[in-house]
This record gives sequence, structure tokens and C-alpha cells, in this order.
Amino acid sequence: MAIEDILMYDESLFQNINAFDPDYFPPNYNFRDTQMEAMAMAIRPAMRGGQPSNAVVLGSPATGKTTAIKKVFELVEKNTEKVVCVYINCQLHTTRFGIFSIIHKEIFGHAPPETGVPFSRIYDKIMKYLQSNQKSLVVALDDINYLFQSKNANKLVYDLLRAYEEYPGVKNSIFAILSDLEFKYAFDKNVNTVFIPQEIVFPLYTYSEIEDILRDRVKAGFFPNVMSDDILEQIAMYALENGDLRIGFNLLRSCGNIAEADASREINQEHFEKAVDSLVSVDISVALKSLNDVERTVMKMIVNTEGLCDAKILSDQFKKETGSSYASFNRALDKLEFIRLIDTKYTGKGVRNSREIILRFNPDEYII
Repeated sequence: MAIEDILMYDESLFQNINAFDPDYFPPNYNFRDTQMEAMAMAIRPAMRGGQPSNAVVLGSPATGKTTAIKKVFELVEKNTEKVVCVYINCQLHTTRFGIFSIIHKEIFGHAPPETGVPFSRIYDKIMKYLQSNQKSLVVALDDINYLFQSKNANKLVYDLLRAYEEYPGVKNSIFAILSDLEFKYAFDKNVNTVFIPQEIVFPLYTYSEIEDILRDRVKAGFFPNVMSDDILEQIAMYALENGDLRIGFNLLRSCGNIAEADASREINQEHFEKAVDSLVSVDISVALKSLNDVERTVMKMIVNTEGLCDAKILSDQFKKETGSSYASFNRALDKLEFIRLIDTKYTGKGVRNSREIILRFNPDEYII
């Protein structure tokens, strides 16, 4: 088929191509009821004029943390005016001014001026509003580890959680969202005295859960009979083996695009295989970007050994250089193996970490 034919072809397999976007907001959100109930219970006191609880929302990338937070916030705002819920992506907003500008916009409907107004005035305006209107503020800080990189985390959390000292009656709480289980120990002591969170854990999706989620996306995104169960099952297994549900969404879209370019009314095995081939290098890049700070440190140590090393020796080196625990190392190693950046092979019995680590990709081709 000529390029002109592809561009001008007026039929489509997609009824809603946006259904395959990672930020698509599905009408049905399954398999996270327990976690969403825990979030709701943390916010519930604020709906009655009480103090909302702080929470740490933990889980690997693509386990539904962000969607669950947004769903709960949406329900809270529908059912009460006593709580202001604000979601913030800390990869995009890392400064105190930037984050409080988002809070200002949520409350007052517009962002404050970027110049000419000191931070203290914006902070005072927000807190006085909450105080005078007897409203609680719940702030979700997604990927909060980025605030540590910019060295703004401690001050920001302190500003939010100790506001009641200067503004009596103000009741703020924080939902810290991330995949690094060690992050909370990085707070200063004066922050730890007020940030005492409950932990809400998002486990990895099982195969059957991944298949059901992808099936819902197929129904929302494609017209009927475009994708067979066999192709869907292969995509679900590929997403499971690569440890990232978003890869499944990308494969669904890629399969549809390739089938359309082939002027086909359905997605076949050849389209699936071409889609996988096109995503191989993307998969590694996505996996590397999904790593938290501890996992990235372990990954760099493995690369420095030229891709073949002993886990016991590496774990001792990791503990010596970082001060973190052997458990942290083992969690990171398991994650790297799960998302297929490495393979491990046991070399003995009864010896701690007696595993050989084998790198699965060429590190010279990627930024770690």
C-alpha cells in the first residue's frame, strides 16, 4: 500500500484510540478496591471536620497507583465540599512555588502570578482560605522522590503538615506516591514527627488481571471482532513477562496501527509480531525509566561489572557504599529480573545471595 493510501484511508479499526493512552481514565477500574478503600478511610475524617491521615502509596510502576488516587479524589469531591484534593506530578513540578501554585489554582481557579508575588504571600493566602472556610487539604505527591533530588521534599512536607502551628484549625495531609520502599527514611527528624503515614501497597497485577484490564481496553478502543482472544492473550503474557501493564497498552495500539497500514479489518499474528519487534528497544528504555533510586544504583553496579557478576559480592559492595540493607538490594535485584533487565542463576545452596547476575542488554545503547 502506498503512503498516500495509508494517509487517506477513511476506515479505521479504532473507535477510540485514546483508550490505549497510559493516562486514559477507564469508567471501570478493577482489582484495586482494597487500596482505594484504604485511601478513602484515610480521607474520611476530613469529611466530618476531622484530621485526614497521611499515607504512603507504594507499588511498582503501572500498578494503578495514580489512577486509584484520581478516582478516590474524584469521589471525595463529588460527596463533600469540606475537602480540597490536589494531585501533583513531582516529575513535572519540583519547586515549592510550583507545587503551591497548583494548590492555589485548585482552590481559587487560577494560578498565582509567576513573578512579583513572594511565596510567603501565596502560602498565607492558601492557609487562610482553608482556615476561614474550615476545609481540609489532601495533597497527593506522585513520584515524591523527585523532590528529594531537588532537595525540596523536607521543606515542602514541613510547610504542609505543620501549617496548623501558625494557622490553628488547618488540617492538611499528604499522600506520598512512589515505588521506593526506603524513601521515608530520608526525611528530617522534624518532618518525621508529623509525617507518620499508613502504608498502602499496590502489588503487581497477576496474569488474569492484566488480561481482564487489556480486554476492557480492547472493547473501549477497537470495533468488535478486530482482535481475537489468542492475540489478546499473547499481549497479556508479554506485558506480564516485561513487568509493565503500559507495554500491553502500547502493543494494542501498535497492533491496530500496523493492521490499518496493511488495510486489514482484523489484527493477525503477523501484526502482533511486527508490533513486538518495534517495541523491543522501547521496552528496555521504559524499564530503565521505571527504576527508583535504589534499583538504578544496583543496575549501575551491575553494568560496571560488565554484565556478569556474583550477587553476594555485589550485595556486600552495595551495603558498604550506600549503607542500605541487604533486603533493599534483594528487592532491587528481584525487580530487575522481573522486568527482564537481568537474569540470575543460582550457583550454590545455603549461601546468601549465591546467584550469578547476567545482563540482558547492551548498556552502551541506553542511558541508565
